[in-house]
Amino acid sequence: MAIRVHVDVVSAEEMIFSGETDFAVFPGEAGELGIYPRHTPLLTRIRPGTVRLKVPDKNEYEMVYVSGGMLEVQPALITVLADTAIRAHDLDEAKALEAKRRAEEALRNRKADVGIATAEAELAQAVAQLAAIKKLRARH
Repeated sequence: MAIRVHVDVVSAEEMIFSGETDFAVFPGEAGELGIYPRHTPLLTRIRPGTVRLKVPDKNEYEMVYVSGGMLEVQPALITVLADTAIRAHDLDEAKALEAKRRAEEALRNRKADVGIATAEAELAQAVAQLAAIKKLRARH
């Protein structure tokens, strides 16, 4: 019997994924984090990006976009808490492109420091969503 780890990906609205995986990849702040079962405990922030989950008996990774959040790793359980989490196949490219355009426009019209920080965060999320869509399309 293969060793697996249980993963829960939770957004503010709902449970997005709950199940067993052989391997998982998370968008860490300093780069991607690959986690296997029995990993050393870890608590870290994650940036906007794609969570990739190797689900048993499937050839392709399950992909979930997260807007950032917290990652907790225990030997038998991985938990992702994100403000926003969307299954990659549910992402809307038109909305992401529009959000990217608005954020870039806000950055060009620098009016307030608070607005700049918000625009930078929105731009990072839009770019991460578009990257998730691109990864999903590359699989097909």
